[in-house]
Amino acid sequence: MSAWVLPDHIADVLPSEARHIEELRRQLLDTARGYGYELVMPPMLEHLESLLSGTGEALDLQTFKLVDQLSGRSMGLRADTTPQVARIDAHLLNRQGVARLCYCGPVVHVRPDRPHATREPLQFGAEIYGHAGLEADTESLVLALDCLHAAGVTDNVLVDMADARIVRSLFAGVPVDGSVLGRVHAALATKDTSELRALTRDFPAASRDGLLALVQLYGDAKVLDEAQRVLPDTSAVREALADLRQLAGRLSGGANVSFDLSDLRGYAYYSGVRFGIYVDGAADALVRGGRYDEVGAVFGRNRPAVGFSLDLRELVEVLPARPLRAAVRAPWSDAAGLRDAIAALRRRGETVVCVLPGHESEIDEFHCDRELVERGGEWTLQSI
Repeated sequence: MSAWVLPDHIADVLPSEARHIEELRRQLLDTARGYGYELVMPPMLEHLESLLSGTGEALDLQTFKLVDQLSGRSMGLRADTTPQVARIDAHLLNRQGVARLCYCGPVVHVRPDRPHATREPLQFGAEIYGHAGLEADTESLVLALDCLHAAGVTDNVLVDMADARIVRSLFAGVPVDGSVLGRVHAALATKDTSELRALTRDFPAASRDGLLALVQLYGDAKVLDEAQRVLPDTSAVREALADLRQLAGRLSGGANVSFDLSDLRGYAYYSGVRFGIYVDGAADALVRGGRYDEVGAVFGRNRPAVGFSLDLRELVEVLPARPLRAAVRAPWSDAAGLRDAIAALRRRGETVVCVLPGHESEIDEFHCDRELVERGGEWTLQSI
């Protein structure tokens, strides 16, 4: 095998796309900062028990594992940043009030999570800790939409909502082991009614009928009325449906809203309202988020938490390519006046490309639309 061949689903990012990704990274972090979110940078690897605490089997199977040669302990490369941010909130910041935190960095997956996906997403996310009210859920969803708008995604945006409390309430008091629970979740996600009916045949009638009803509960706002009619009348179901209605009502124009009450995709730590944002050109939800109040429990602080994340490399795929960046072309010379002129332009934020001897006709990432020329002993800009 050639030394330059990379592993499957691992790829280099070349100049134009790399510039686009970096510009997006800055835009999204600036958007989050505008809401008061502080940037954190968790490590790429840490002890396995910390990295996977409370996250469930799905994240465990996606995590690369290795042995620390210094301590002999098992370590992992992060497959998701949320548990790390929960650890930072719980043990390093340890604030009593609200903490708004954002991050952007690579994560690594054992397997791609969809066909043709990378195993090295560049994950951006924003999370708010310390507030249990729906105001935090609203802020998180509005910020997610603002981030997409800042990136240039404005048309045909669909926000799809669910709530983990509904499914949890249907399992309340039902003795079921983890393997059966996982198969039920999978059947709900794929809307496999026959499999779901077989798995729940020994469940209490109310739980079985409620789970079977969930498979049909997807669509527009009428779904919530139907859910209120067919699902068990419990406080958890009532509260979940009321929150979904209120959250959908708080979204301003520009995004369509739908509901899929059997959607259980994602990691095990979701505890309340969950959302996915779909846009044209993306194979799956471009943004996933929601409430995960229990994510910090394993770190000793069970604080309310809500947030979202997206993959910048996936985001770039649904956006048009950006034009080459405008630049200034300058001749290569040791003339003091030229060096001073180039330095002044660069201090103003201009890109100045010095053309090396013999390479005058080469083309690269930059579009040189102006050039430095000498006139009367002074170097001035001239349009090309």
